[in-house]
Amino acid sequence: MYTVNEVSQITGVSVRTLHHYDAIGLLPPAQVTLAGYRLYDHETLMRLQSILLFRELRFPLKEIKTMLDSPNFDLHKALRQQIALLEKEREHLEKLIVRACTIEKEGAEKYMFDALDRKEMENYREEAFEKWGKTAAWQEYASRKVTPDQHRQAAETMMAMFGEMGELKDRQPEEAEVQEKIKALQQFITDNFYTCTKEILSNLGLMYTQYDRFRQSIDSVGGEGTAAFVQKAIEIYCR
Repeated sequence: MYTVNEVSQITGVSVRTLHHYDAIGLLPPAQVTLAGYRLYDHETLMRLQSILLFRELRFPLKEIKTMLDSPNFDLHKALRQQIALLEKEREHLEKLIVRACTIEKEGAEKYMFDALDRKEMENYREEAFEKWGKTAAWQEYASRKVTPDQHRQAAETMMAMFGEMGELKDRQPEEAEVQEKIKALQQFITDNFYTCTKEILSNLGLMYTQYDRFRQSIDSVGGEGTAAFVQKAIEIYCR
């Protein structure tokens, strides 16, 4: 068994971070003594290793917890997938370095959009989350057998709702009108996708700001800062 200080020294993770991981249920200690000391065993350290690898790959903590707690989670398969992701990240960085050096040599007017494209990396992350993060909500949505046209219409309606929220982003997120919009969003998701509990809604709010494609899409219909405004309003609503 290792104390929290020993784990911090071994892994380089701060004691404060380890306490936070415990508080959110991401990395509970194997044992807590009567004196309140957290103790960690080999299995806990292996879980921490997976957490750190996923964090390096820019997964949010809530998604990491979902994946690690999934009954389908297989550490060896996950490690293989993490290795593939890291190799893709290395390829991306090498391409970026080569392109930047070329621009420096040939002139700053050259474009480098191909090197900046992270679409393949995002596809890998989505595949990993779909493999390990199939929650009850995901299964409920799959069981509804929504047609592509229904999904498109629902998505368009949601974007319109975000557009309406964007018109209120200069207001305080705790105002009644704003909170009614969040309540309507929660009900819309429940009616069209899956039962949207406050916990799920809170997680969605975080995704709206932590994932570039979500943030950019929401900001495109509501104006810059809409995604952050919606996330803050959701946070208040879910309290």
